[in-house]
Amino acid sequence: MSIVKTKVGRRAFIRNTSLASGGLVIGFSWLNSCKPKEAAKIVAMEMPKEWFQINGFLKIGDNGVVTIMSPNPEIGQNVKTAMPMIVAEELDTAWKNVLVEQAPLNTDIFTRQLAGGSQSIRQGWEGLRMAGATARTMLKQAAADAWQVAINEIQTSEGVVSHTASGKSATYGELASAAAKLEVPEEVSLKETSDFTIIGTDKKNVDGHQIVTGQSLFGLDIQKEGMLIAMVTQPPAFGMKFKAIDSSKAESMPGIKAIFPITVYPEGIKKQWSDGGAVPEMVAIVGESTWQCMQAKKALDITWEQAEKAEDTAYHNRELDNLLNTKPASPARADGNVEAAFKNAAKIVESTYSAPFLAHNTMEPMNFYAHVTPEKAELLGPIQTPEYLELTLAEVLEMPLEKIDIMMTRMGGGFGRRLYGSFGVEAAMISKKMNAPIKLVYTREDDMAQGTYRPSYKIRYKAGLDEEGNLIAWHVRGAGTNDDLVFENRFPAGAVDNYLAEKLSLSTNVTTGAWRAPRSNFIAGAEQAFIDEVAEAAGKDPIAFRLELFDRAISKPVGDTEKNDYDPERYAGVLKLVKEKSNWQIGDNRGVAAYYCHNSYVAQVLDVTMNGDTPKVGTVHCAVDCGIVINPLSAKNQIEGGIIDGIGHATFSELTFKEGEPQQHNFDRYRLMRNTEAPEKIETYFVDNGIAPTGLGEPSLPPVQGALANALYKATGRRYYQQPFITDKPPLVG
Repeated sequence: MSIVKTKVGRRAFIRNTSLASGGLVIGFSWLNSCKPKEAAKIVAMEMPKEWFQINGFLKIGDNGVVTIMSPNPEIGQNVKTAMPMIVAEELDTAWKNVLVEQAPLNTDIFTRQLAGGSQSIRQGWEGLRMAGATARTMLKQAAADAWQVAINEIQTSEGVVSHTASGKSATYGELASAAAKLEVPEEVSLKETSDFTIIGTDKKNVDGHQIVTGQSLFGLDIQKEGMLIAMVTQPPAFGMKFKAIDSSKAESMPGIKAIFPITVYPEGIKKQWSDGGAVPEMVAIVGESTWQCMQAKKALDITWEQAEKAEDTAYHNRELDNLLNTKPASPARADGNVEAAFKNAAKIVESTYSAPFLAHNTMEPMNFYAHVTPEKAELLGPIQTPEYLELTLAEVLEMPLEKIDIMMTRMGGGFGRRLYGSFGVEAAMISKKMNAPIKLVYTREDDMAQGTYRPSYKIRYKAGLDEEGNLIAWHVRGAGTNDDLVFENRFPAGAVDNYLAEKLSLSTNVTTGAWRAPRSNFIAGAEQAFIDEVAEAAGKDPIAFRLELFDRAISKPVGDTEKNDYDPERYAGVLKLVKEKSNWQIGDNRGVAAYYCHNSYVAQVLDVTMNGDTPKVGTVHCAVDCGIVINPLSAKNQIEGGIIDGIGHATFSELTFKEGEPQQHNFDRYRLMRNTEAPEKIETYFVDNGIAPTGLGEPSLPPVQGALANALYKATGRRYYQQPFITDKPPLVG
């Protein structure tokens, strides 16, 4: 059992106050570490009589029910279940007595109210444990004081405190008021992982019943008295801006209240990163219903003018090629002498990979509710970055932060799209103009035509082998639209004597941003496909070839090992595990891949057969090292979702442009995987190593694209270099 401090230096990690109705409330910092600095001075904390400005809290009622506020947005990654499980574990309460509530945005209380980067559990792990353990310790102390026994003689189990020698016991609810009068202890004990009874067990989604019974959880469900519906019309192509409008016909249509051009982002305001690429001017349509607004949009006569270059897909591809072929770049990392190594190489392998823009396509279209008055602004909706939205609203509304209230709904998907909160700003500005509550709703076409896309990419790999088939040189040079793509300190950096990484970026007026597993969502597949090609040139089994490199990174790493952002032993571990579980045999129509991102390690083996030109994935074996798995049921769901998402987009999806206009506005032209095309079976294996949990929502997507490309090569005799694979018709190899 480990001992942790509840206060380090001047910062209190755990705070306590009593509710007006009685009970115990423990506040905790969502991100604060349990690990104190060695020289930190521990100071006792006095009991406050009012709410502290804290980052999160749990409540214990006098009936023993525990309520945990969940500050992080819920986008389907199930943190709203997993985070409370961590608190409940250390609290030692019965899971059946736990209630979970979504917290509103409150930057005075909470920290990192953000869904992104697969970091919610990782960054909340220690603070969540500490919150539960501190409450448990205070309940034990309250019992010890009442029964006049030593606290170390007190036991807890499922919300009950007991003393074996005297036979006395009490529920948490009975002790909560007394515990609330105690000072927060200077240190508390955390459970050993072997004693966990909640963490590591399957728990159903805390919102599951509400979801399946159709209760209001999502932004599109919002209904408020006096609420109007709003839609927007943005420029039809990137590089264009608003000039003039004739709305006379649309204004006379049934239910339409107003149509007007609106400046969402006035000149001179301070934007947040989450406003990147947002359209400053557009046309708003306000009416009584969604259908009425949609019909009015069609009747608008809007004149747009060209403000910037009209880019198309051919231009993007050509310019990315030019970057790779001619643009000088300062090395992001250089180990050894790559140029000399290639001159001395017995064999050289070189390949270029590419991927198109991709749309996010969340199941729930963009929407937000706003009611802005001169006195305050109330907003409610699905947003991954509410804190940054609030900062922008303060600018555009010219209103102090304390008058802005943002509540978060559950999201019908995020995938990075809802990191960018321009739709919330638009809702607020339209509400202000109308002096009425409104719900802004995007159509699917609105989102796909003006979405924040996954960038398009090109990357070139070059590898040199010696006479014995050993890898002696590696050169990677990548470029993306508004993105530099390459992770210079990831594998095989540190495993090759001569290594060079270069990265370049093409500026474009097409809006791009984070898409599930940013950059990794392409580079992992390209890297892993190329490693297979190099392994074949070396005459080695793909898994054995990778393990040789990991052995090198373990026993005799190259360069500054502090730069390497991966652990080669854990990396090799998932590869060995998937090899064992899949009964790996070279020669079958199966491919392998392994990748590290979001602090986790994933290895996959994928079986494929061909139905004409269309691949059919059979079984995917997936080994995952993400540390301690909080909720295995949810974890498997996330792994499976990432695998399906990765296979589907790599195989079918692309978004193209002609004179700045997206050519795919809906699913009739933007191809997604069908149910019948999903893998027949996914087997997931988690490494049980007791390490603190790391990312899980994104890491299974990137490598599966490489595993698929490698399996396709085995099945077709063709190497696949361009996504989507369904349109890539390379010549037969050999």
